[in-house]
Amino acid sequence: MENTDLVCIPGQRLCLADKEHISGCGTYERNGYIYSTLAGVVNVVKEEKSSTIEVHSSKEQSIVPAPGDIVTAKVTIVNQRFCKCVIKCISDTVLTRPYRAVLRKEDVRATEKDRVEMIKCFRPGDIILARVLPMTEVHTYQLTTAENELGVVIAHSESGAAMVPISWTEMQCPKTYVKEPRKVAKVVPENVNVDSS
Repeated sequence: MENTDLVCIPGQRLCLADKEHISGCGTYERNGYIYSTLAGVVNVVKEEKSSTIEVHSSKEQSIVPAPGDIVTAKVTIVNQRFCKCVIKCISDTVLTRPYRAVLRKEDVRATEKDRVEMIKCFRPGDIILARVLPMTEVHTYQLTTAENELGVVIAHSESGAAMVPISWTEMQCPKTYVKEPRKVAKVVPENVNVDSS
């Protein structure tokens, strides 16, 4: 694939994914082909034995969620099989536009997946940390919270207070002391110095 001013749309098939063509930022690989994750211009970065296929958005912000990214998302709808979310940040970058995402029941926990009850893990309005999974559908990102560091980081109780995590599975309202079930993220403080000596 040569460098062209090829403009593409999300989900557009760009080329074969092989030894010569590697999926780069703004793209994903599926069934042996490289697809675009966003609307923009195709950029081919040539290396010695291969070329990395990238897509750069024509808008100011070209950052889009990519598989493996840790994102901050707001839960909008919860049902028995999944919850719908809106991705607000990728790592520390606040997005100029939100991206829709789905967190399925089987991607909530690493263990006891069949025993997950969505309403006991998330509620609309919760802010969660999640990891982006490889895309299977165009326009919808799939998320997972099946790691200890992922899950609910901010939740408000029915009285409107920001709740405090008290275990892996519960948060408590500091006003009413009412406990509510959640899939709580184990937030690792960034300023803790691990002394290896």
